[in-house]
This record gives sequence, structure tokens and C-alpha cells, in this order.
Amino acid sequence: MTRPDHLSVEDLFAEPQRTRARISPDGTRLAFLAPWKHRLNVWVQDLEPGAEPQCVTADETRSVQSFQWTDDPRWLLYLQDDGGDENWHLHRADVNAPGEPAVDLTPFPGARVVSFEPSLDRPGKLTLLLNARTPAEFDLHELDVATGELTLLGESPGLGMSWFQAAGELLVSSLTAEGDIEIARPSADGALQRVRLFPGVDHPVGALLQLTPDGRGMWFGSNEGTDRTRLVRIDLATGAETEVDSHPEFDLDPRPQVFPTSPETLIRDRRGELLGARYLGERQVIRPLDPHFADVLAELEKLSDGDVGEFSSDDSGQRWIVSFNHDRDPGATWFYDHATGERRLLFRPLPHLDPESLAPMTPVTITARDGLELPSYLTLPVGVAPSGLPLVLVVHGGPWARDAWGFNPVAQLLANRGFAVLQVNFRGSTGFGKAHTLAAIGEFAGAMHDDLIDGVDWAVEQGYADPDRVAIFGGSYGGYAALVGATFTPDRFAAVVDYVGISDLANFMRTQPDFVKPGLVNNWFRYVGDPADPEQEADMLARSPITRAAEIRSPLLVVQGANDARVVQDESDLIVQAVRDNGLDVEYLVFPDEGHAIVNPENLIAMFRAADRFLTKHIGDAK
Repeated sequence: MTRPDHLSVEDLFAEPQRTRARISPDGTRLAFLAPWKHRLNVWVQDLEPGAEPQCVTADETRSVQSFQWTDDPRWLLYLQDDGGDENWHLHRADVNAPGEPAVDLTPFPGARVVSFEPSLDRPGKLTLLLNARTPAEFDLHELDVATGELTLLGESPGLGMSWFQAAGELLVSSLTAEGDIEIARPSADGALQRVRLFPGVDHPVGALLQLTPDGRGMWFGSNEGTDRTRLVRIDLATGAETEVDSHPEFDLDPRPQVFPTSPETLIRDRRGELLGARYLGERQVIRPLDPHFADVLAELEKLSDGDVGEFSSDDSGQRWIVSFNHDRDPGATWFYDHATGERRLLFRPLPHLDPESLAPMTPVTITARDGLELPSYLTLPVGVAPSGLPLVLVVHGGPWARDAWGFNPVAQLLANRGFAVLQVNFRGSTGFGKAHTLAAIGEFAGAMHDDLIDGVDWAVEQGYADPDRVAIFGGSYGGYAALVGATFTPDRFAAVVDYVGISDLANFMRTQPDFVKPGLVNNWFRYVGDPADPEQEADMLARSPITRAAEIRSPLLVVQGANDARVVQDESDLIVQAVRDNGLDVEYLVFPDEGHAIVNPENLIAMFRAADRFLTKHIGDAK
């Protein structure tokens, strides 16, 4: 095939025409995100072909990222923060009054909603966790969606502890000082009685926790006693565990626990009943757990050779909207009526992209120097001989996350420029078994980085990559990994792009919000260390790029959101100033209206224009 036409940064990073569609509970309307004044907002239209859409939100400052219908098809709910500060407020939009401004249901300055769930036995109500009383603790409230009335159900029992409501009683979820996950109920004297304890070492970073619709149980992603994460049900009266489902090779899909906009691991109907579960290997597998859904899924999977993405159905479970993840045809969204068999393509979010001109993402397995298998993905440019190419090693964040098959605009941009792109699921990545994750303990800037270097060596040995034209590009933990590449192996990378990366591990942990700090015990403290311990802090500093800034010789591009609450701007300021003090030039982009994720399209475009120019200058030639 001949080399495809040049794709602009705007082609890949401008706002989609439509995305994130969901069907109304009564099955008559469709809601989706689409641009309004250069920001994604919520639009609604009748499902009948040819119906005109109406915009029902009007955010001119920051794109809306997700939304959901309530049980009353009049109302839509969505979360929005201020410039990326992650202080999420819950907003209500009236579908029947598109000209009316959305209502902020949690109008408390500096407060954030961390979760909200419909009350299945109380129509029109939902429960939410909100830190309006004190920033460090989240209290449980009930919200009347129509009136906006908030009722306090329970003040937080303490830092790092949260109430949840199950079958009319309040239970507590918390992390112990040892990093174990504990479910408890209050006794008559107010003391907490343990219902179930989940060892933190068996659940390395977070866990799937979801109440069953009857409120008497909890679905839990467990790998206690096994390497693979399986689905179990916990009886909240007795603590007894029953296995619901498992896959012989794959973990439950871990992505929604890290990226809330990812499709849900558990597929449920509008009453909360369990329909199926997602598992993730090289590609996705959905295991249906309901006979009707099994029939529906079989029909939906005929619509695309991609992986099924987001589902939504009406109350009857007959009318469905589904999108598909695909490496070269992103987000194609379909309507399907199981009662009539009708099916039609509703939209493609990026219809200007020709799937044939985009680069396929190929799963590959790389063996690390100690024998650990590293599931990875290779994207090679179309129409270019796959030999001696400039290579960009793109490192995922987390690190308790993973790369997966599907459309990746960064990989597509780089492949269009003639670069090979390699994404390595290094040790510490989740979704490949407990042992793969736990192998990262004590290995920041150690074996975790060796895995990345082994990936580069593999690409060179296979003939794909030119060893003198290799760049590293990452965000969050991936930004830390990029800086480790620049400081611990400075001769391996001809260019380095760090986006909101950690430069000082101890400073990073100290600057976390107070409500986050109790959770550090089961991830950062377990894997890296506790900065309050002088010996551990010294080890953390030895693994921090800031202490080796004098080793940096490669060109460096740093990108930061000024409102980042996770990796504060000081992390980027420190490394940029240290490198400049050593007489080297650093390109530094700071976006004053962004946080940990760059959301608004003009900022995404500015960031990737800079990255495009930077990488083309240092490891390749422009088309």
C-alpha cells in the first residue's frame, strides 16, 4: 500500500462530531456529546431517523466528559470540575428545557463528588459521597434529583473511611493501616464490626466494588488465592464469598478502576441486574451471565470486528445503543432493536478518518531479561518498509493501569509521520495477573525501567527500529518513566517527552490531597516507600529523576496542567529548572486551564503540535 495522506494534529485531536451516546430509559431518545462553542456538551434527539438534535447543556469553559440518564427521562446528570482541578460538581440538565442552564446540585466551593449511584428502591433519588463538610472526609448523602434536596445519611467515620448504603443499613468501606480492604457495620454502641477483610497483597491496587441491586451483597474483583482476577459475590450479612464468574486466562478488565470514562467492567441493566462481565487479554472477551443478554450480545458482535465498548439499553432491555473500540475505526456507534431486528449505524465520531489509511495495532509479546513476559502493542506506519524506523516508546500512566488494543490517536499521529510506536505493559501493569503487578514492588527506576529498555532492544533486534532514533513519550507515571529514561539511561533516547510526570517521588507523595493519603498505603507505600521514613525517603530520592538531572543530555519537552491535583506543577517546575541550570534548553508548556488530563481541544492540539514538531526534529523527517 502507498503511504497515506498527511494527517494534521487537528484531524486526530479536535473534538469528535459525536461521541458517548446513550439511550433514554423509555427508549425514545438518544443523548450524546457533541461540540457547542468548541466544547463538548450534551445533546439530545429523538431516535427516529432524521430527527433534529438539541443542545441541553451550555458549558463554554470546559468540555463535558461523560453523563448519564436518570430513571426519569426528563433529567440528565453529569460531573464537571473547574479547569481540571478534579473538584467534581454534580450537574442536572433538563431535557425538556434545552434553553435552561444546567443546575449545580452540589454548589459547595472546593468540594468534590467522588461517586454517585441511583437508589434502586427509591425512584428519583441517588446517594453520593461529598466532602462539603471538610475537604479530607466524604459524607454520604441522599439527593432528590428533581428538587436538588440533599439529606445527610452519615458523616464519614474517619479519614479514608466511607459509608455506603446497603438494604437500608449503612456499612463502612475503608483501608486498614496495613493496606487491607475492610467492610464493616456499626454495632449498637457505635463500634465497627468487621464483615469481611480483603488482604491488600491479594488486591494490589484498588478493586472492583459494586453493590448488588437487592443491597444484600457486593460484587468484588478478587484474586485472593489465585493469580487471575475473578468475579465474586460477598454476602454482606455473613461475609461469605461465592464465585460468580471467571475466565481461565484473562483478568476482569481493570481499566474502569483507573479511567472512569472506560466502559464498565460489569455490564448491568437499568435495574442493576448483572448481565455480563468484561475480561481483557490481547483483545476483549465479554462473558454473558444472562440468557437474554447473551442473545443480544451475539447480534451486537455482528455489527463490527472491533471490541464492544459502551452499552446502554432502555428499561425493556430491547432497544440498545452500542459503540465499538477499534484500532482503525474509532467509536462507531449503532442502534439495535432486539424485538424487531432493526440495526443501523448512528454515527462515526471521526468520519473524516479513512480506516484504510490508519495503522493497525498489533499485539506482540516481549520477554524481559529475567524471563517475565511483557504483553505489548506495536503500531507500524502504513506504506513504509518496517525496517530501521524511528521508534517512539509510549509509556502508559498509573503505573497500575495497562495499554490495550484500540484506537490511539497518539500512535496514529506518530505512525502517520513514519514512526514505529511501541507500548509495553511493563511489570506493575494491571490486568495480566497478580504476579505481574506485584513484580514491580521496589522496582521503580529498576526492573520496571529495564522492561522498557528490553522492549526497545526487541524492536531493534527485530529490525523495526533504528537504535539511534528512539524517543520516549509518557504521561503521569509514563512521564516519570520518560524522565527516568532521560536520567538513568541518557544514551538510549534521542528525545524525551514528559507530560505531567513525577520528578521527585517523595515530594509527589507529600503533595497528595489529604483524602488521598490514606490510600497510599496499598499502592505507593507498598511499591515505592513511605517518605516519612528517612531510609525509605533516601531510596525514593535515589529513584527520582530530580536527583540525576545533571545526566540529562537528550532534548526534552515537558507539558503540565497548572491545576493538576495529582502531580502538582512543582514536579515539572523542578526538573525544568534543574535542566536549565545545567545549561540545556527545555521546551516547557504549561496550560493554566488544565489539570492532570488535557481536555479542551485547543490545548490538546497545541500540545500535540509541539510534540509533532519536537519528535520530527529530533528523530525523523516530516512528510
